[in-house]
Amino acid sequence: MSTSPVSPDARPEVPSDGVEQDILGPPYQRQTIDLGRDDEGPVVATLVSRRAATPTRNAVLYVHGFVDYFFQTHLADFYVERGWDFYAIDLRKYGRSLLPHQTPNFCRSLTEYFPELDEAARIIREQDRHDVLLVNAHSTGGLITPLWAHERRDRGLVDGLFLNSPFFDFNVAWLARRPAMAAITRLGRRQPYRIIPVGATTAYGRSLHADHEGEWRFDLTLKPLRGFGVRAGWLTAVWEGHRRIRAGLDIQVPVLVASSAASLRRGQVNELIHRADAVLDVAHMARWAPRLGRHVTLVRFDGGLHDLVLSPPPVRAKVFAELERWMGAYLPKPAPPDDAEQPGRPAQPDKAAQPSDAAQPDKAAQPSDAAQPGEAAQPGEAAQPGRLAQPSRLTQPSRLTQPSDAAQPGRLTQPSEAAQPAEVARQTDLEKRADQSAVR
Repeated sequence: MSTSPVSPDARPEVPSDGVEQDILGPPYQRQTIDLGRDDEGPVVATLVSRRAATPTRNAVLYVHGFVDYFFQTHLADFYVERGWDFYAIDLRKYGRSLLPHQTPNFCRSLTEYFPELDEAARIIREQDRHDVLLVNAHSTGGLITPLWAHERRDRGLVDGLFLNSPFFDFNVAWLARRPAMAAITRLGRRQPYRIIPVGATTAYGRSLHADHEGEWRFDLTLKPLRGFGVRAGWLTAVWEGHRRIRAGLDIQVPVLVASSAASLRRGQVNELIHRADAVLDVAHMARWAPRLGRHVTLVRFDGGLHDLVLSPPPVRAKVFAELERWMGAYLPKPAPPDDAEQPGRPAQPDKAAQPSDAAQPDKAAQPSDAAQPGEAAQPGEAAQPGRLAQPSRLTQPSRLTQPSDAAQPGRLTQPSEAAQPAEVARQTDLEKRADQSAVR
C-alpha cells in the first residue's frame, strides 16, 4: 500500500544537480521547478521520478487532483513494471510544492499550471530523452491537462491522455448551478480569496485512509480528510475551464476517459461510498468526454471510487487491465534509446564484459547492441516526438476501435471487456440522462 510517511519539511540537502531523494524514499527522486513569484511570493512545483529497470524511450506523467498530491506508489509500480519511466508532478501550492506563505491549492486561472507542465514535459523529453509521453491525470488534474494538451497540440508534447474521473462539471443540480456560479464568478473577480461554504465532509477521505475505513496511508497535512477551504477565485477558474471543455477541444492524440459506473448523490453518506464516486457525477464525464477531441474512449467500472486506482482490489485490477489494453493498442511499445543511456539513470554494465559476450570479441563494437534491434533501432518506431503508434499496433487484436472511429469528431470509441456496454450509449442518450438527473 502507498505511503507518504514524512512531512515535506523534513528535506535532505539538495545536491548541486537539483535532484534529491523524495519523501517516499528510494527509488523515488524529485527536483524542484522554480516558477518565479506571484502575489503571495515565490512559487515552485515538484517533479517526482522513478525509473524503470532498463532504459526506455517511454514515460508517463501523473497529475493529481484537488486536495491531493502524489502518493500512489502502486500506480508507479504498474508503469515501471511495463517498461515506462514514471514521473509525477505536485503542482504549485499542492503537496510537496505548498510553501508556508501560500494559500493551499489556490489559483485564479487553470492556465497558471501550464508553465510547470511545460517544464515537466521539457525535462522528460529533452533532458531525460524520452520520445513517448503519456499523461495520466485525476479529477481536477483531468480538467487541467486536456486544456493544456489542447493549447500545446501543435508542439507534439503528448502522445496520449488517461483521465481518471476527470472534473468536467460541478456535482450540483443544473437548475442551481448556473445562478450560483454567476454570483460566485462575480465575487471571484472582486474577492478571489473569499472562502465559499461548500458543505465539505470527511466521508470520502475516511473511506480511503487506513486509520479509518480505507487501505491507504497518506500525509494528512498535504491531503486533509476535510480538505482545504474552497476559494471564490478557484471556483471561478474551474468554471471557466468547464466552459472551455463544453465549447469543444481539438486534442489530436488518443484519450481514455475512465470513471465509476455510479455516483453518490451529494449529501448522501452510506455504504455506497465504498463502491461509487462520492465526489463527482459520472454522468457529466460521459456527457462531456466527446468534446475533448476526435479519438476518445470511455470506460465505466462497477464499484469504482472517485480515484479509480484507489478502488477495492478487484476493481482496480480491472482498471489496470483496461489501461494496459488501451496502451497496447494506441501507444508505442517501450523501447530503449539509441545508446541505451539516459541522464539521471545509473550506467548499465559494460555489455562487452558480460560472459555471454566474451566469446565474441567484436560484439561490443556493434552499434546495434544497445539499441536492441527490432525495437529502438527501427527508424519509424518511437523516435519521433509526438508521433502516435504505428499502424501495425492499431490493428492488433486488443485494439479498441475501428479506424473509422478515430476519424469521426466527437464519437466515443467502443469499450473493451472491462467496460459496461450498457453504460456507454450514444451521446444524445447520455446528454438526456445527465440533464434529467440534474433536474431531479
